[in-house]
Amino acid sequence: MKKIFSAMIFSVLVGIAATLIVPNHAVAASAAELNRDAEKALKKLCAKSIKASALSEKAKAILVFPSIAKAGFIVGGQYGEGVLLREGKAVGYYNTVAASYGLQAGVQKYGYALFFMTDAAVKYLDKSDGFELGTAPNIVIVDEGAGGSLSTTTAQSDMFAFFFSQKGLMAGLGLQGTKITKITK
Repeated sequence: MKKIFSAMIFSVLVGIAATLIVPNHAVAASAAELNRDAEKALKKLCAKSIKASALSEKAKAILVFPSIAKAGFIVGGQYGEGVLLREGKAVGYYNTVAASYGLQAGVQKYGYALFFMTDAAVKYLDKSDGFELGTAPNIVIVDEGAGGSLSTTTAQSDMFAFFFSQKGLMAGLGLQGTKITKITK
């Protein structure tokens, strides 16, 4: 009986996760909505973080994913859509997808922004047919502790990532294994 109950709970959670994670093109945000949400999220992040604000002034491009849904129970996944901004203008659209397995349970929504600090990093994004974060180029995830010692003169990485607007219950945030792919809007 206990195994049947566990299997039922697992099935329900996987169903909920699939509903939240799998992209639904019928309700996908339009380009205008995505642009608005990304610009709003970036402004809010920069207002909250002096480091993000300073990096935004020096970045060659910023890829903003304003809303990502993540869910899992043993097996998990995440999905979100974002906008690549250069000089404050939308120049491309991307999605972020990840799958994971292990000791995990929960549902969460959050956003993140990637600050591309070098032309080589932007070129890598443009030329790749989707790339996996954690493999290339060099990325630093900025949290409260790292943000305290980061300045635009010590910022020597190709990319910096900032997480924001976390809601829900899910242990841990990370980018390892996250694939970013260009999409058409």
